[in-house]
Amino acid sequence: MTYCLAIRLEAGLVFCTDSRTNAGADQVNTYSKLHRFSQFDDRELVILSAGNLATTQAVLTTVRRDIRDDEVFDIGSAEHITEIADYVGRLSVETQAKYAASGPEAGFNASATFIVGGQIEGQDPQVYMVYPEGNHITVARQHPFLQIGETKYGKPVLERIVRADTSPSAAMQCALVSMDSTMRSNATVGPPIELLFCPENAFKTGSEYQMFEEGDDYLGTLGKVWDEKIRRAFEDLPPLPPMPRAKPAQ
Repeated sequence: MTYCLAIRLEAGLVFCTDSRTNAGADQVNTYSKLHRFSQFDDRELVILSAGNLATTQAVLTTVRRDIRDDEVFDIGSAEHITEIADYVGRLSVETQAKYAASGPEAGFNASATFIVGGQIEGQDPQVYMVYPEGNHITVARQHPFLQIGETKYGKPVLERIVRADTSPSAAMQCALVSMDSTMRSNATVGPPIELLFCPENAFKTGSEYQMFEEGDDYLGTLGKVWDEKIRRAFEDLPPLPPMPRAKPAQ
């Protein structure tokens, strides 16, 4: 399983992913799901991937090959981020179709989901979630984040904390708390954790990146402190009002 998230702030974009592809008693594999394309002078682009590893690898290989071969369209020539989301969606659908012969009957699910984000010079930073069907959505105004993979455990803290005007440092901490909540509840999500902040005009100023390995001191402390604060907050809740006595069952 996978967990990836992206946050669109007034100050830029935050991306956070785990790197686990398989969790079992005997083997844990890791594979980066955060893919940066920062070789351009006028744009900074990031793709996060979740789902079937063969599909995501094939899509990203094609993206890189199209850049190298200077195809008629590639992510370096797109005029808008939404065009890149369309392009990734099309590649994903085409790749899944190649594997369709195996089909669900063979126990093989080729579906994949992506988050495409970044900024092209002269435009605002944008981020989109690309569904397995190839269509995509962007963030909601009141909740400016997107998630793919194992999303349910890490969503509540994002909904409560993240707003468009949240500071980058607070948003990055919130992303890590969201990741910690997910790792606690699902053993198939785990380190290394990758965290990236792309400020507005990152193609000129540069981005901030950190990888947190298994056993990282900061991740451990963050999870411990968050757990303690949650317990204290629960203890400070107002007591229940008097409960009416239930009538005996007839």
